[in-house]
Amino acid sequence: MYTQSFNVPDAPGLKSVPTAPSTENSEAQARFDSRLDADGKIEPQDWMPDAYRKTLVRQISQHAHSEIVGMLPEGNWISRAPSLKRKAILIAKVQDEGGHGLYLYSAAETLGTSRDQMLDGLHSGRAKYSSIFNYPTLNWADVGVVGWLVDGAAIMNQIPLCRCSYGPYARAMIRVCKEESFHQRQGFEALMVMMQGTEAQKAMVQDATNRFWWKCLAMFGPPDADSAHSDQGMRWGIKRISNDDLRQKFIDATVPQAKVLGVTLPDPDLKWNEERQHHDYGAIDWAEFWATVNGNGPCNKERLATRVKAHTDGQWVRDAALAYARKQQLKANKEAA
Repeated sequence: MYTQSFNVPDAPGLKSVPTAPSTENSEAQARFDSRLDADGKIEPQDWMPDAYRKTLVRQISQHAHSEIVGMLPEGNWISRAPSLKRKAILIAKVQDEGGHGLYLYSAAETLGTSRDQMLDGLHSGRAKYSSIFNYPTLNWADVGVVGWLVDGAAIMNQIPLCRCSYGPYARAMIRVCKEESFHQRQGFEALMVMMQGTEAQKAMVQDATNRFWWKCLAMFGPPDADSAHSDQGMRWGIKRISNDDLRQKFIDATVPQAKVLGVTLPDPDLKWNEERQHHDYGAIDWAEFWATVNGNGPCNKERLATRVKAHTDGQWVRDAALAYARKQQLKANKEAA
């Protein structure tokens, strides 16, 4: 889902430290290019072109925003989970997403961008996050479908990021992918249980699948021909697989899962193409995608307002933690003296 970051405007004010312009340091540029050609890793202390740094800040911060905003549609169901088991699983999952956001903000900070700057970009509406989290979760089946389809699409995007050329991002993604795999499996298992239940439960699963399927396909970003910066992202080793190829891989992997589950994917044009050895599929509504990305989705304003309120309400916790840290530092300084 984070390939979307190659196709949305930069948030102003996110970059805080000056770096040497690539046009003025040809030797450093040559070393940078050589390391990328050798499939090596760029570390925070290494020289890097401004555009590379800027692209990473945009992608990693938007990825982090997606994780913490993504907590909201499911967190809404913790108090209404149908059993203690489901509640415990959902709490663990939402907690994981918060942790993912923290890993990723920390990775972005190594590029010279402060967390306050990134959060200000999110809360002001300048920075983007994945469009999928601007849709409502209407019933319990939606929670399962988010796990199965949304997290399934996330894994398809994120596994290549474990090989990202920027070391801190790649290393953070290893743990994130392991936990997202759990999220995808728990969603599928929850749906399997519902599909063995009443006709009403089966109808809920089918309805949720119908509503989320096309939105999940759009998560991979616009077609390659319309993706302005993807080629450069792939040249830098930030992005490893194109939007269209990731989307195709997701469809091919999900069709057999839907058969096992017993649901119908809502695409009359979906069929196996023997010549291509891939599934053909119908047209995605890109107008809806861009409307949502640009702030006009069903839940954009609600999600942002909830996130800002949570941040504001938690200010006292941050203040208390800083005050405690200062006291501990003063204590340590006195003991050292």
